[in-house]
Amino acid sequence: MKKLETILNKQVANLSVLFTKLHNHHWYVKGPNFFSLHEKFEGLYDEINELYDEFAERLLTIGGNPVSTQKGNLELTSLKEVAGELDAKAMVQMTHDDLLLIVKEMNEGIGLAGELGDEATVDLFVSTVASLEKHAWMFRFYNL
Repeated sequence: MKKLETILNKQVANLSVLFTKLHNHHWYVKGPNFFSLHEKFEGLYDEINELYDEFAERLLTIGGNPVSTQKGNLELTSLKEVAGELDAKAMVQMTHDDLLLIVKEMNEGIGLAGELGDEATVDLFVSTVASLEKHAWMFRFYNL
């Protein structure tokens, strides 16, 4: 069960860092696609905020302790912070790549939770993966 707690906690950190990055993109996006991207980043950070809470609460439910500091999030996350100014295309690409990295890691969590018979955690991972894959697909086609 400890390994599952570690995987869940990494996703708590990933979702926290992604939430912050999406705010950065929302605030600093510029150019002809400002309105559509500004709204897309806002909608996604709202969704990520809900997921962040769900993953932390799931971890608490199974006896774990979710990371709850920025320092802790940065120590656990697989994501890189935004460094410097990005144009809209780079923001979209970064978000796409972050989503796919999280999906990859969550798919590993699906396998482990399944082996442990933790269907509630499997369900959380599966529903999240489906949503994040859809967002990644949209961002992929946005940048063509």
